[in-house]
Amino acid sequence: MTTSISGSMRGGRARKFKSEINVVPYIDVMLVLLVIFMAAAPMPNPGMVDLPKTGKSALPPSQYIEVILKKDANAQIRINAQNQSNTGGDITTAKSHSVLLENLSELHQRYPDMPLMISAEKNIMYDDVVQVISDAKKMGIERVGLAAKQ
Repeated sequence: MTTSISGSMRGGRARKFKSEINVVPYIDVMLVLLVIFMAAAPMPNPGMVDLPKTGKSALPPSQYIEVILKKDANAQIRINAQNQSNTGGDITTAKSHSVLLENLSELHQRYPDMPLMISAEKNIMYDDVVQVISDAKKMGIERVGLAAKQ
């Protein structure tokens, strides 16, 4: 009984050699080079953004249409003026958005140059306020402002 000492016949099978190229080290080298070039590349400076300049209103308008949005789905519309005698100053309550738009359109036709001031209670959704602003702009009201507590 003779046994072969050569390693090629271990277990009775001949060993096959892989003739493929191992690309993992090349990928590692390429990734390292990519990181080096990315770090060495000059970063572009963020350009200055020219924002529009807005003038700050020194005094609020003396007369304006005020819309007050309330949490119980009601809205109040009134003419707010320092001198209430020449505008009427009565408060109109709107139960729905369509009634609010009708009343607002009527006041805008009566007082076309008067700005609109929108104030809302704390728990009114932002979308409702934006919807009123959008509808006012569609009506042709050019000056729309938001009232804030100070």
